[in-house]
Amino acid sequence: MAKSAVRPFFSATSDFKSGKDTPRAFLDRCLASVAEFEPAVGAFVHIDIEAAKAAAERSSERWRQGKPLSAIDGMPVGIKDIIETIDMPTQCGSPLYEGWRSGRDAASVAALRQAGAVILGKTVTTEFAATVPRGTRNPWDLERTPGGSSSGSAAAVATGMVSAALGTQVIGSILRPASFCGVVGFKPTMGAINRGGSHDGLSQSAHGPLAASLEDAWLVAREIANRAGGDPGYPGLYGPAEPPAAKKPKRLALLETAGWAAAQPAAKAAFEAALAKIRAAGVEVVGRQAHRGIAAVEAALDRATDISRQINGWESIWPLNTYRAKDASKVSEVMLARLAESEAMNLDDYRSLLAERERIRAEYAKLAAEFEAAVTLSAPGAAPVGLGSTGNPVFNVPASLLGAPAVTLPVLSVEGLPLGFQAMGYVNGDAALFSAAAWLRDLLSAKR
Repeated sequence: MAKSAVRPFFSATSDFKSGKDTPRAFLDRCLASVAEFEPAVGAFVHIDIEAAKAAAERSSERWRQGKPLSAIDGMPVGIKDIIETIDMPTQCGSPLYEGWRSGRDAASVAALRQAGAVILGKTVTTEFAATVPRGTRNPWDLERTPGGSSSGSAAAVATGMVSAALGTQVIGSILRPASFCGVVGFKPTMGAINRGGSHDGLSQSAHGPLAASLEDAWLVAREIANRAGGDPGYPGLYGPAEPPAAKKPKRLALLETAGWAAAQPAAKAAFEAALAKIRAAGVEVVGRQAHRGIAAVEAALDRATDISRQINGWESIWPLNTYRAKDASKVSEVMLARLAESEAMNLDDYRSLLAERERIRAEYAKLAAEFEAAVTLSAPGAAPVGLGSTGNPVFNVPASLLGAPAVTLPVLSVEGLPLGFQAMGYVNGDAALFSAAAWLRDLLSAKR
């Protein structure tokens, strides 16, 4: 299979302004990638090419008139099939929702349309954005998982079928597939992007883009927030309209987390080589051995996966119990077992978990006084062989538990396959994180 062929949009807009290129011609190049890759990769569950062409024509006319609706006017995007669209089915990766149409756009989709984005189709999600895969293959190696649950979104961006695609993350569903497929993944601060109309209502879940570039990721998130805000009761995404400029950090916290024990030797070596390059550039990188605060955060995060899964389980009892009652044969054994386990919990158990989560978040927030960001791997290694699992999320769950923004950069590789370098920020500090991430990207992607 041909390797990743990401198609950044932000860098193409100068040609739209000058008339050298158009959004319609850009879409045609994306559609050529669809024809080339989609039959083998299977990133989409539904595509509407004619509607996309019509939207791209309208966008091209706006650019010709010098009146684009936004910085993403004409950007081809995919929508994870857990997020409602008025003109396409929303099937949630489940036989229970086969062919189901809600008759409305989710808040994020409505905002994308208002910004002029070209919605190409619905991308594959695992069952209810959870565990069970739905057949998408990794474009770097068709025998490997693309990750999940935003499986199709990652694969579609990696192959240049779209410049960005919406994903959701409650454990590791943006960062891990982005790492495995070699694209940028952005999990914003919890609540920063409005999730109305999306079937991912858990308290750690967040909307975010998988994208061909950092700039594309920022613009998609920002343009949605401009129009739809954040979740009810949240202030929405903070930061400038334009992609934040690169800024060299002074100090970075190294978080090995529980993932370090699971990381492959080649992944550790690639990450340590990146850290050496960062230190050589004059940035101090401090780990648990040299800083009590970091050691305290590491200890607090030891149970991040267990705590997160139990919180998610309690919050998933409904609607899973209604799905089981409707037709248990259309719900996977994995989800039914998870539901049964969660039904053994009680409200006091849940309250204790929430209290523990708040304690951990407070511990991590203390690092902001000394470190611009924290860094770690995005996955234990390259995408594993096999389509029965979406891979180990151990490096992704900390950002989900913390409600903090995180970015994975496609700047590492293991045996010719992509591996992400993860940077984590602080609640509502998404723009500052992007500035540090842009500097890291420039440094770590530079040729020696």
